[in-house]
Amino acid sequence: MNELIGIVKQASSLMLTDGFDILEKDGVTNIVTSSDVAVQEFLKSKLNQLLPGCGFLCEEEDKHRLGKEYTWIIDPIDGTANYSRGIDQCAICVGLQHNKDMEMSVVYLPRTNELFSAEKGKGAFLNGKPIHVSKRPFSNSLFCTALAVYHKEAAQLCSDIIVDTFMQCNDLRRFGAAAPELCYLAMGRCELYFEYCLSPWDYAAASLILMEAGGVISNLHADFPSLSEPSGILAANNAQNLAKLQSIVDKHLK
Repeated sequence: MNELIGIVKQASSLMLTDGFDILEKDGVTNIVTSSDVAVQEFLKSKLNQLLPGCGFLCEEEDKHRLGKEYTWIIDPIDGTANYSRGIDQCAICVGLQHNKDMEMSVVYLPRTNELFSAEKGKGAFLNGKPIHVSKRPFSNSLFCTALAVYHKEAAQLCSDIIVDTFMQCNDLRRFGAAAPELCYLAMGRCELYFEYCLSPWDYAAASLILMEAGGVISNLHADFPSLSEPSGILAANNAQNLAKLQSIVDKHLK
């Protein structure tokens, strides 16, 4: 873990630069920066040295799992749109998958110097200090969510779910990056989370941090999210709140 944290912090120096190029992958809603590419290539090189023969599943055009026992799931910058506009909620996400389970994770927000980490069975941490989800009930929960920017055809469905949930909880937040939001849930800043469709690198690392902090996570159909294919994501600070959020989602999906 200490070696992984050191590698991620080294990679952040490639992110903390004022000079980067922005390219469109699929229109203005889906962009990549030269920093994304630089961070990913650095991480792949260093992590391959740390664990020779491992597999990689990365956002920027490198999705070669190759049936390896150990696979690094990497989002070089989660929240690229935020990053490109100077918004702090953007993170380097690295998770180590062992067979079917997440084994170790780091989510680092270099602009706020918040480093979340977890190892399976050993708890979750923020800058080395233990963190835990809050005990707030649904009615006093903050709800993190989004309108599926890559699937705007689902905007009305998402809106209906969001409004229904909003009317039953305290308030909602939209930070614009999945991993930081899931980590905020892990440390008790919020209690509920919904996204219509995310890729594994968006949530894999943060999912372990959330679970080790006492939280719960599922796909839209109450199963554990896929670590290889896109998935909708629901998360909460406890099983009771997740079940209530699931019931709202079910109502509108039907």
